[in-house]
Amino acid sequence: MSNNAGAVGGGAIYGLGIFGALVYYWQQADVFWEYLLAIVQGLFWPAWMVYEAFAALGG
Repeated sequence: MSNNAGAVGGGAIYGLGIFGALVYYWQQADVFWEYLLAIVQGLFWPAWMVYEAFAALGG
């Protein structure tokens, strides 16, 4: 029996971060290309935030 409950909770929070970023950037878009950029930003923004957080914690 493995202990993966923490990983599942982290994945859910990460998923909410992606969803929240998509909604935020989608609302800011006005034209077609901004909507495409909003999708890309929404997918990668949480990863960038996690990277920056670990960089700040690591020194």
